[in-house]
Amino acid sequence: MKMNKHLLSFTAIAAIGIAIVTFFDLNRDNTARAGIDITNQKQVALGKTLYAQQCAVCHGKNLEGQTPNWRQPLPDGTFPAPPHDATGHTWHHPDKMLFDITKFSRSGGSKNLPPTTMPAFKDKLTDSEIWAVLSYIKSQWPLEIQQRHDTLNKHHHMSK
Repeated sequence: MKMNKHLLSFTAIAAIGIAIVTFFDLNRDNTARAGIDITNQKQVALGKTLYAQQCAVCHGKNLEGQTPNWRQPLPDGTFPAPPHDATGHTWHHPDKMLFDITKFSRSGGSKNLPPTTMPAFKDKLTDSEIWAVLSYIKSQWPLEIQQRHDTLNKHHHMSK
């Protein structure tokens, strides 16, 4: 009898564990991976949707930026949202920096970047969603710019 109770308890615990793992696996977003990946069509499509919802209001529907004079400071000393197309400077920065800027913001600026009013997206987008947005943005660049950005990332990883 004792053996059956232990076996029943073990079976019940195992079933609960399997149910929990299955629940989280089914509810996990498997479309976006860590890192910019323009070859992942689901990730790029998700990024396009999220960009339209979260980013286009400032960076432009077509990644054109807030204003043609995006390099000129506003009266408060911050800079307008830059374009994310090939005319902007997004592709001049390695993946990790783009991720960190999006997740944590750069309000107040840093030694390498001017101050902006861009909010941090750490409480609005998951890491996978941030990577998806960045994948969408990069997918819109001409092939030559994509390749230059790839080279930048390779050099950045080598210098660490």
